[in-house]
Amino acid sequence: MNHYNLDKNKVVVGMSGGVDSTVAAYQLKAMGYEVIGVNMRLWQDDFLSESHFMNDGGCCSLSSVEDARRVCMQIGIPFYALDFKTVFKETVVDYFIDEYKHGRTPNPCIACNKYVKFDALLEKAHQLGAYYVATGHYAKIYHDDLTDRYLVEQSNAILKDQTYAIYNLTQDQLKHILMPLGEFESKEAVRQIASRFDVQISEKSDSQEICFIPDQDYVGFLKRNSDIEDKQGNFIDSEGNVLGTHLGIVNFTVGQRKGLGVTFGKPMYVVAIDADQNQVVLGEGDAVFSDHLIADKVNFILFDQLEGPYACEAKIRYSAKPAKCTLYPLPNNEVKVVFDMPQRAITPGQAVVFYEGKKLVGGGTIK
Repeated sequence: MNHYNLDKNKVVVGMSGGVDSTVAAYQLKAMGYEVIGVNMRLWQDDFLSESHFMNDGGCCSLSSVEDARRVCMQIGIPFYALDFKTVFKETVVDYFIDEYKHGRTPNPCIACNKYVKFDALLEKAHQLGAYYVATGHYAKIYHDDLTDRYLVEQSNAILKDQTYAIYNLTQDQLKHILMPLGEFESKEAVRQIASRFDVQISEKSDSQEICFIPDQDYVGFLKRNSDIEDKQGNFIDSEGNVLGTHLGIVNFTVGQRKGLGVTFGKPMYVVAIDADQNQVVLGEGDAVFSDHLIADKVNFILFDQLEGPYACEAKIRYSAKPAKCTLYPLPNNEVKVVFDMPQRAITPGQAVVFYEGKKLVGGGTIK
Protein backbone atom coordinates (compact mmCIF):
# COMPACT_ATOMS: atom_id res chain seq x y z
CA MET A 1 0.00 0.00 0.00
CA ASN A 2 1.27 3.45 -0.85
CA HIS A 3 2.32 5.82 1.92
CA TYR A 4 -0.11 8.67 2.27
CA ASN A 5 -0.42 11.31 4.95
CA LEU A 6 -3.53 9.90 6.63
CA ASP A 7 -5.85 11.69 9.02
CA LYS A 8 -7.38 9.39 11.68
CA ASN A 9 -10.32 11.76 12.00
CA LYS A 10 -11.21 11.47 8.31
CA VAL A 11 -13.42 8.65 6.98
CA VAL A 12 -14.77 7.78 3.53
CA VAL A 13 -18.20 6.15 3.64
CA GLY A 14 -19.36 3.95 0.76
CA MET A 15 -22.81 5.43 0.04
CA SER A 16 -25.28 3.19 -1.80
CA GLY A 17 -28.24 5.50 -1.31
CA GLY A 18 -29.76 2.96 1.08
CA VAL A 19 -30.74 3.33 4.71
CA ASP A 20 -27.73 1.52 6.22
CA SER A 21 -24.92 3.47 4.56
CA THR A 22 -26.87 6.71 5.08
CA VAL A 23 -27.16 6.16 8.84
CA ALA A 24 -23.51 5.01 9.02
CA ALA A 25 -22.43 8.37 7.56
CA TYR A 26 -24.83 10.28 9.84
CA GLN A 27 -23.55 8.48 12.95
CA LEU A 28 -19.89 9.03 12.11
CA LYS A 29 -20.45 12.74 11.57
CA ALA A 30 -22.29 12.90 14.92
CA MET A 31 -19.27 11.17 16.52
CA GLY A 32 -17.05 14.00 15.28
CA TYR A 33 -15.42 12.43 12.22
CA GLU A 34 -14.77 14.38 9.04
CA VAL A 35 -16.92 12.31 6.68
CA ILE A 36 -16.72 12.05 2.88
CA GLY A 37 -19.51 10.24 1.00
CA VAL A 38 -18.56 8.15 -2.03
CA ASN A 39 -20.96 6.36 -4.37
CA MET A 40 -19.28 3.57 -6.33
CA ARG A 41 -20.46 3.03 -9.89
CA LEU A 42 -20.06 -0.70 -10.27
CA TRP A 43 -22.07 -2.09 -13.14
CA GLN A 44 -24.77 -1.45 -15.68
CA ASP A 45 -26.22 -4.11 -17.96
CA ASP A 46 -27.21 -2.32 -21.18
CA PHE A 47 -29.48 -5.22 -22.14
CA LEU A 48 -31.93 -4.52 -19.31
CA SER A 49 -34.34 -1.64 -19.47
CA GLU A 50 -33.43 1.39 -17.42
CA SER A 51 -36.38 0.74 -15.13
CA HIS A 52 -34.65 -2.39 -13.80
CA PHE A 53 -31.82 -0.21 -12.56
CA MET A 54 -33.89 2.79 -11.47
CA ASN A 55 -35.44 1.57 -8.24
CA ASP A 56 -34.40 -0.81 -5.45
CA GLY A 57 -31.48 -2.11 -7.49
CA GLY A 58 -29.20 -1.72 -4.52
CA CYS A 59 -25.77 -0.23 -5.06
CA CYS A 60 -25.94 -0.70 -8.85
CA SER A 61 -29.17 1.24 -9.40
CA LEU A 62 -29.21 4.61 -11.15
CA SER A 63 -31.41 6.09 -8.43
CA SER A 64 -28.82 5.22 -5.78
CA VAL A 65 -26.44 7.95 -7.02
CA GLU A 66 -29.06 10.68 -6.66
CA ASP A 67 -30.28 9.34 -3.31
CA ALA A 68 -26.70 9.25 -2.00
CA ARG A 69 -26.02 12.77 -3.31
CA ARG A 70 -29.20 14.08 -1.65
CA VAL A 71 -28.55 12.58 1.80
CA CYS A 72 -24.93 13.75 1.78
CA MET A 73 -26.22 17.27 1.26
CA GLN A 74 -28.72 16.82 4.12
CA ILE A 75 -26.07 15.40 6.46
CA GLY A 76 -23.70 18.16 5.38
CA ILE A 77 -20.81 16.14 3.96
CA PRO A 78 -19.03 16.23 0.59
CA PHE A 79 -20.13 13.70 -2.04
CA TYR A 80 -18.25 12.02 -4.89
CA ALA A 81 -19.52 9.51 -7.49
CA LEU A 82 -16.55 7.39 -8.58
CA ASP A 83 -16.19 4.80 -11.32
CA PHE A 84 -15.20 1.34 -10.02
CA LYS A 85 -16.58 -0.56 -13.01
CA THR A 86 -13.25 -2.01 -14.17
CA VAL A 87 -12.20 -3.46 -10.82
CA PHE A 88 -15.76 -4.69 -10.22
CA LYS A 89 -15.84 -6.52 -13.55
CA GLU A 90 -12.41 -8.09 -13.03
CA THR A 91 -12.82 -9.17 -9.41
CA VAL A 92 -16.57 -9.81 -9.07
CA VAL A 93 -18.32 -10.34 -12.42
CA ASP A 94 -15.53 -12.32 -14.13
CA TYR A 95 -15.15 -14.47 -10.98
CA PHE A 96 -18.95 -14.99 -10.88
CA ILE A 97 -18.95 -16.20 -14.51
CA ASP A 98 -15.88 -18.42 -14.06
CA GLU A 99 -17.33 -20.16 -11.00
CA TYR A 100 -20.51 -21.09 -12.87
CA LYS A 101 -18.45 -22.36 -15.80
CA HIS A 102 -16.77 -24.76 -13.38
CA GLY A 103 -20.00 -25.99 -11.81
CA ARG A 104 -19.63 -24.01 -8.60
CA THR A 105 -22.02 -21.53 -6.95
CA PRO A 106 -20.21 -18.22 -6.32
CA ASN A 107 -20.78 -15.61 -3.64
CA PRO A 108 -20.23 -12.26 -5.39
CA CYS A 109 -20.95 -10.11 -2.29
CA ILE A 110 -17.95 -11.62 -0.49
CA ALA A 111 -15.70 -10.94 -3.50
CA CYS A 112 -17.04 -7.36 -3.72
CA ASN A 113 -16.31 -6.74 -0.04
CA LYS A 114 -12.77 -8.07 -0.34
CA TYR A 115 -11.64 -6.48 -3.60
CA VAL A 116 -13.88 -3.46 -4.12
CA LYS A 117 -15.25 -2.03 -0.86
CA PHE A 118 -12.28 -2.79 1.37
CA ASP A 119 -9.47 -2.73 -1.18
CA ALA A 120 -10.15 -0.38 -4.12
CA LEU A 121 -12.30 1.99 -2.03
CA LEU A 122 -9.77 1.92 0.82
CA GLU A 123 -7.02 2.90 -1.63
CA LYS A 124 -9.21 5.78 -2.85
CA ALA A 125 -9.84 6.84 0.75
CA HIS A 126 -6.09 6.94 1.39
CA GLN A 127 -5.63 9.10 -1.70
CA LEU A 128 -8.14 11.51 -0.15
CA GLY A 129 -6.11 11.52 3.09
CA ALA A 130 -8.67 9.44 5.05
CA TYR A 131 -7.40 6.79 7.44
CA TYR A 132 -10.73 4.95 7.49
CA VAL A 133 -13.43 3.60 5.21
CA ALA A 134 -16.85 2.84 6.61
CA THR A 135 -19.88 0.94 5.38
CA GLY A 136 -23.38 0.12 6.58
CA HIS A 137 -22.49 -3.50 7.40
CA TYR A 138 -24.00 -4.99 10.55
CA ALA A 139 -20.84 -6.19 12.31
CA LYS A 140 -18.42 -5.04 15.02
CA ILE A 141 -14.69 -4.45 14.57
CA TYR A 142 -12.45 -3.73 17.54
CA HIS A 143 -8.81 -3.98 18.62
CA ASP A 144 -7.95 -6.65 21.18
CA ASP A 145 -5.06 -5.37 23.30
CA LEU A 146 -4.25 -8.82 24.67
CA THR A 147 -3.47 -10.34 21.24
CA ASP A 148 -2.76 -7.04 19.46
CA ARG A 149 -5.19 -8.09 16.72
CA TYR A 150 -8.25 -6.54 15.14
CA LEU A 151 -11.19 -8.82 15.79
CA VAL A 152 -14.69 -9.05 14.33
CA GLU A 153 -17.85 -9.85 16.27
CA GLN A 154 -21.44 -10.44 15.27
CA SER A 155 -23.77 -7.46 15.26
CA ASN A 156 -26.14 -6.79 18.16
CA ALA A 157 -28.93 -7.01 15.57
CA ILE A 158 -28.25 -10.72 15.08
CA LEU A 159 -30.97 -11.16 12.42
CA LYS A 160 -29.14 -8.61 10.24
CA ASP A 161 -25.61 -9.79 11.06
CA GLN A 162 -23.25 -9.66 8.04
CA THR A 163 -20.03 -11.10 9.47
CA TYR A 164 -20.44 -14.07 7.09
CA ALA A 165 -19.66 -11.74 4.17
CA ILE A 166 -16.47 -10.22 5.63
CA TYR A 167 -14.58 -13.29 6.89
CA ASN A 168 -11.68 -12.75 4.46
CA LEU A 169 -10.65 -9.26 5.54
CA THR A 170 -7.01 -8.96 6.60
CA GLN A 171 -5.51 -7.32 9.69
CA ASP A 172 -4.19 -4.51 7.44
CA GLN A 173 -7.70 -3.88 6.13
CA LEU A 174 -9.51 -4.23 9.46
CA LYS A 175 -7.48 -1.51 11.15
CA HIS A 176 -8.80 0.95 8.54
CA ILE A 177 -12.49 -0.05 8.69
CA LEU A 178 -15.35 1.37 10.75
CA MET A 179 -18.78 -0.29 10.96
CA PRO A 180 -20.94 1.96 13.16
CA LEU A 181 -24.15 -0.08 12.75
CA GLY A 182 -22.79 -3.07 14.69
CA GLU A 183 -24.05 -1.67 17.99
CA PHE A 184 -27.65 -1.20 16.84
CA GLU A 185 -30.19 -3.68 18.21
CA SER A 186 -32.39 -3.79 15.09
CA LYS A 187 -32.90 -2.51 11.55
CA GLU A 188 -35.94 -0.62 12.83
CA ALA A 189 -33.70 1.45 15.13
CA VAL A 190 -31.57 2.35 12.09
CA ARG A 191 -34.66 3.30 10.06
CA GLN A 192 -35.83 5.56 12.90
CA ILE A 193 -32.63 7.58 12.72
CA ALA A 194 -32.90 7.88 8.92
CA SER A 195 -36.50 9.07 9.19
CA ARG A 196 -35.33 12.15 11.15
CA PHE A 197 -33.76 13.66 8.04
CA ASP A 198 -34.93 11.64 5.00
CA VAL A 199 -38.22 9.74 5.08
CA GLN A 200 -37.73 8.45 1.53
CA ILE A 201 -34.47 6.70 2.45
CA SER A 202 -35.83 5.40 5.76
CA GLU A 203 -38.64 3.57 3.95
CA LYS A 204 -36.45 1.97 1.26
CA SER A 205 -36.72 -1.81 1.16
CA ASP A 206 -33.63 -3.91 1.80
CA SER A 207 -31.70 -4.74 -1.37
CA GLN A 208 -32.13 -8.39 -2.29
CA GLU A 209 -30.00 -11.01 -4.01
CA ILE A 210 -27.33 -9.95 -6.50
CA CYS A 211 -27.16 -6.20 -7.14
CA PHE A 212 -25.81 -6.43 -10.70
CA ILE A 213 -28.61 -8.80 -11.78
CA PRO A 214 -31.72 -6.79 -10.80
CA ASP A 215 -34.11 -9.07 -12.71
CA GLN A 216 -32.59 -12.08 -10.81
CA ASP A 217 -32.25 -14.03 -14.09
CA TYR A 218 -28.66 -15.06 -13.52
CA VAL A 219 -28.70 -17.62 -16.36
CA GLY A 220 -29.71 -14.85 -18.78
CA PHE A 221 -26.97 -12.67 -17.33
CA LEU A 222 -24.35 -15.40 -17.83
CA LYS A 223 -25.39 -15.91 -21.45
CA ARG A 224 -25.27 -12.16 -22.22
CA ASN A 225 -21.93 -11.54 -20.55
CA SER A 226 -19.92 -14.69 -21.32
CA ASP A 227 -19.48 -17.50 -23.82
CA ILE A 228 -21.46 -19.88 -21.60
CA GLU A 229 -24.03 -21.86 -23.56
CA ASP A 230 -26.81 -24.21 -22.48
CA LYS A 231 -25.13 -27.46 -23.42
CA GLN A 232 -27.23 -30.57 -22.93
CA GLY A 233 -25.78 -33.27 -20.72
CA ASN A 234 -26.83 -36.16 -18.53
CA PHE A 235 -28.42 -36.41 -15.13
CA ILE A 236 -26.70 -39.35 -13.43
CA ASP A 237 -26.98 -41.08 -10.07
CA SER A 238 -24.06 -41.66 -7.70
CA GLU A 239 -23.29 -44.96 -9.48
CA GLY A 240 -23.00 -43.21 -12.86
CA ASN A 241 -26.30 -44.50 -14.27
CA VAL A 242 -27.96 -42.07 -16.69
CA LEU A 243 -31.31 -40.80 -15.35
CA GLY A 244 -32.21 -38.26 -18.01
CA THR A 245 -31.07 -35.13 -19.85
CA HIS A 246 -30.45 -31.65 -18.49
CA LEU A 247 -30.29 -28.35 -20.39
CA GLY A 248 -26.95 -27.00 -19.09
CA ILE A 249 -25.11 -27.09 -15.76
CA VAL A 250 -25.47 -23.33 -15.13
CA ASN A 251 -29.15 -23.95 -14.39
CA PHE A 252 -28.38 -25.94 -11.26
CA THR A 253 -26.94 -25.62 -7.78
CA VAL A 254 -26.24 -28.25 -5.11
CA GLY A 255 -29.31 -28.97 -2.98
CA GLN A 256 -31.78 -27.91 -5.70
CA ARG A 257 -34.97 -29.97 -5.97
CA LYS A 258 -37.36 -27.86 -8.06
CA GLY A 259 -36.87 -26.81 -11.67
CA LEU A 260 -34.88 -29.87 -12.74
CA GLY A 261 -36.91 -30.09 -15.95
CA VAL A 262 -37.48 -33.83 -15.47
CA THR A 263 -39.71 -35.72 -13.03
CA PHE A 264 -38.65 -38.98 -11.40
CA GLY A 265 -41.76 -40.01 -9.46
CA LYS A 266 -39.96 -39.16 -6.21
CA PRO A 267 -38.12 -36.09 -4.87
CA MET A 268 -34.60 -35.91 -6.34
CA TYR A 269 -31.92 -33.40 -5.41
CA VAL A 270 -28.78 -32.06 -7.06
CA VAL A 271 -25.94 -33.72 -5.13
CA ALA A 272 -22.99 -32.59 -7.25
CA ILE A 273 -22.13 -30.89 -10.56
CA ASP A 274 -19.35 -32.24 -12.77
CA ALA A 275 -18.43 -29.43 -15.16
CA ASP A 276 -15.72 -31.43 -16.95
CA GLN A 277 -18.18 -34.16 -17.95
CA ASN A 278 -21.17 -31.76 -18.19
CA GLN A 279 -23.08 -34.00 -15.78
CA VAL A 280 -25.43 -33.27 -12.87
CA VAL A 281 -25.45 -35.90 -10.12
CA LEU A 282 -28.86 -36.50 -8.51
CA GLY A 283 -29.79 -38.35 -5.34
CA GLU A 284 -32.60 -38.78 -2.84
CA GLY A 285 -32.95 -36.75 0.36
CA ASP A 286 -30.20 -38.38 2.43
CA ALA A 287 -27.64 -38.06 -0.38
CA VAL A 288 -27.66 -34.27 -0.06
CA PHE A 289 -26.32 -34.44 3.53
CA SER A 290 -22.63 -34.63 4.42
CA ASP A 291 -20.66 -34.36 7.66
CA HIS A 292 -17.46 -32.89 6.22
CA LEU A 293 -15.98 -30.57 3.60
CA ILE A 294 -12.65 -29.22 2.37
CA ALA A 295 -12.22 -25.45 2.14
CA ASP A 296 -9.47 -23.54 0.36
CA LYS A 297 -8.38 -19.87 0.22
CA VAL A 298 -8.76 -19.83 4.00
CA ASN A 299 -8.40 -16.61 5.98
CA PHE A 300 -8.27 -16.42 9.77
CA ILE A 301 -9.04 -13.31 11.80
CA LEU A 302 -8.72 -14.67 15.35
CA PHE A 303 -5.16 -15.91 14.71
CA ASP A 304 -2.62 -16.11 11.87
CA GLN A 305 -2.98 -19.78 11.04
CA LEU A 306 -4.48 -23.02 12.26
CA GLU A 307 -1.88 -25.06 14.18
CA GLY A 308 -3.95 -28.15 15.00
CA PRO A 309 -7.52 -29.43 15.49
CA TYR A 310 -9.81 -26.57 16.51
CA ALA A 311 -13.37 -26.92 17.81
CA CYS A 312 -15.77 -24.14 16.82
CA GLU A 313 -18.98 -23.57 14.86
CA ALA A 314 -19.42 -23.04 11.12
CA LYS A 315 -22.04 -21.66 8.73
CA ILE A 316 -22.13 -23.11 5.20
CA ARG A 317 -24.39 -20.33 3.87
CA TYR A 318 -25.42 -16.86 4.97
CA SER A 319 -28.84 -17.98 6.26
CA ALA A 320 -27.62 -21.18 7.95
CA LYS A 321 -27.49 -21.70 11.70
CA PRO A 322 -23.94 -22.15 13.04
CA ALA A 323 -23.19 -25.88 13.45
CA LYS A 324 -20.62 -27.45 15.79
CA CYS A 325 -17.53 -28.71 14.02
CA THR A 326 -13.79 -29.33 14.24
CA LEU A 327 -11.25 -27.75 11.87
CA TYR A 328 -8.16 -29.68 10.78
CA PRO A 329 -5.28 -27.90 9.01
CA LEU A 330 -4.26 -29.14 5.54
CA PRO A 331 -1.39 -28.01 3.26
CA ASN A 332 -1.79 -25.15 0.73
CA ASN A 333 -3.96 -22.97 2.99
CA GLU A 334 -6.79 -25.50 3.11
CA VAL A 335 -8.77 -26.90 6.04
CA LYS A 336 -10.93 -29.96 6.57
CA VAL A 337 -14.16 -29.20 8.42
CA VAL A 338 -15.82 -32.14 10.21
CA PHE A 339 -19.32 -31.44 11.54
CA ASP A 340 -20.82 -33.06 14.64
CA MET A 341 -24.07 -33.45 12.68
CA PRO A 342 -24.41 -33.85 8.87
CA GLN A 343 -25.21 -30.63 6.99
CA ARG A 344 -27.61 -30.23 4.08
CA ALA A 345 -26.41 -29.16 0.63
CA ILE A 346 -22.77 -28.23 1.22
CA THR A 347 -22.21 -26.23 -1.97
CA PRO A 348 -18.82 -25.85 -3.72
CA GLY A 349 -18.03 -22.18 -4.36
CA GLN A 350 -19.96 -20.93 -1.33
CA ALA A 351 -18.23 -19.70 1.82
CA VAL A 352 -17.86 -21.70 5.01
CA VAL A 353 -17.41 -19.27 7.91
CA PHE A 354 -16.17 -20.15 11.40
CA TYR A 355 -17.34 -18.72 14.72
CA GLU A 356 -16.46 -19.00 18.38
CA GLY A 357 -19.50 -17.63 20.17
CA LYS A 358 -20.03 -14.17 18.68
CA LYS A 359 -16.42 -13.90 17.49
CA LEU A 360 -15.62 -14.40 13.81
CA VAL A 361 -12.78 -16.94 13.58
CA GLY A 362 -12.35 -16.84 9.79
CA GLY A 363 -13.53 -18.79 6.78
CA GLY A 364 -12.79 -20.14 3.33
CA THR A 365 -14.34 -21.29 0.06
CA ILE A 366 -15.99 -24.73 -0.05
CA LYS A 367 -13.94 -26.82 -2.45
